[in-house]
Order: sequence, then structure tokens, then C-alpha cells
Amino acid sequence: MNVDIEDFLVQSGIRRETLTVWIEKAWITPAQGAAHVELTEVDVARAYLVRDLSDDLGVNEEGIDVALHLIDQIHGLRRLLSQLRGEIKGG
Repeated sequence: MNVDIEDFLVQSGIRRETLTVWIEKAWITPAQGAAHVELTEVDVARAYLVRDLSDDLGVNEEGIDVALHLIDQIHGLRRLLSQLRGEIKGG
């Protein structure tokens, strides 16, 4: 489900400038539509995570990069395992 940028900023509690920086760092990776940036509820959840890591836990930028990379790898592996499980059951 897509989220309007203004709604995203309200929901995530970050400023527009912060969102721009996070997109440049690839911490938030919205889909690029023809006319605008498309943010989703997953992007909102990721913004919460980045904000919590930074503000609440004091994780530096390099640590956030590592944490997000590991989380992305875990999700990729879960998708792969799910596909393999489906192939095994179907075959």
C-alpha cells in the first residue's frame, strides 16, 4: 500500500530533509514512479527502525548500514526458503 510523502513524514516522525538523506544513503528505497516517489508501509516501518537505531540506541551511520544490510539479507533468505519449500511440496 502506497503512502503519501506527507503522511510518511507524519507517521515516521522525521523531517523531509532527513528522508532525503536516508534515501541517498539507501536506508529507505522507495519505488520511483514516473511523476513522484512511491513510499509504502514497509518504508514507514524501516524509517521507524532507522530512527530507533539512531536516536534510542545510539547506533552510528556505519552500524545502521550493517544492520539494514543484514536485515535485507535475512528477508532475502526467507523468501528463497519459502520458494524452495513451495517447490519441494509441489514437486
